[in-house]
Amino acid sequence: MARTSSDKAGPIGIEDLPFDTDPGLAARARIGLVVLASDHTVEHEFRTILDLPGVAFYASRIPNSQIITPESLAAMEGHIASRSAVILPGMELDVVAYGCTSASIVLGEEKVFACIRQGRPEARPTTPVTAALAAFEALGARRIAVITPYSRAVNERVGAYIAERGYEVPVFGSFNSDDDNVVARISPESIRRAILEMGRRDDVDMVFLSCTSLRLAEAAGAIEAELGKPVTSSNNALAWHCLRLAGIADRQPRFGRLHEL
Repeated sequence: MARTSSDKAGPIGIEDLPFDTDPGLAARARIGLVVLASDHTVEHEFRTILDLPGVAFYASRIPNSQIITPESLAAMEGHIASRSAVILPGMELDVVAYGCTSASIVLGEEKVFACIRQGRPEARPTTPVTAALAAFEALGARRIAVITPYSRAVNERVGAYIAERGYEVPVFGSFNSDDDNVVARISPESIRRAILEMGRRDDVDMVFLSCTSLRLAEAAGAIEAELGKPVTSSNNALAWHCLRLAGIADRQPRFGRLHEL
């Protein structure tokens, strides 16, 4: 016997399903990260270093040119506040990091902090150079070998900025590329060789690899063991600083001495 349309059983509507809430993925810390549109690396390295129970980071991308010059770096200033504000609207963040070392130097840390606070007034702000300076202090290093991928105009600002804050830069090396799409593909072995070459000098306390596009996270501990001195990078130091600002003190020796403090 054929069924009529009135015989068809429709879905049973159940409204107001009961539910509970828990702290979510970020039970211990919720970290915001403003990433350059041209950056290939920082999110990957943050996922590696911040892989801790109850710690989560959330990223937004900021418009920028992949060609890194003082002018293109300065042009990001007007976007920092809005890119900070769009990370998890309605949820408080413990920390917001602006993920560009050279732009933080060109603009100045305080200007970057002010932009972050405009977008996320509740969060503690940081930058890669802020984190690097905190790392130098935490490790008791005064004589810093600096490695960058930048061109001369940016390198001069980086070296001067570190020296003006009371640190010696006895040796400064660069891969001399202004294209982020090239810098992101500089091989880990090339980076290792550069760190060992510069770090073995007697007048060097530690090595700083400047640029969030350069890769170090997985190799930091092994390179330190080979060199016998502390090594950090923009991403390595920034992830550490975000954790410490958020009150997370877990020790992770495989990422180097900094992460044992």
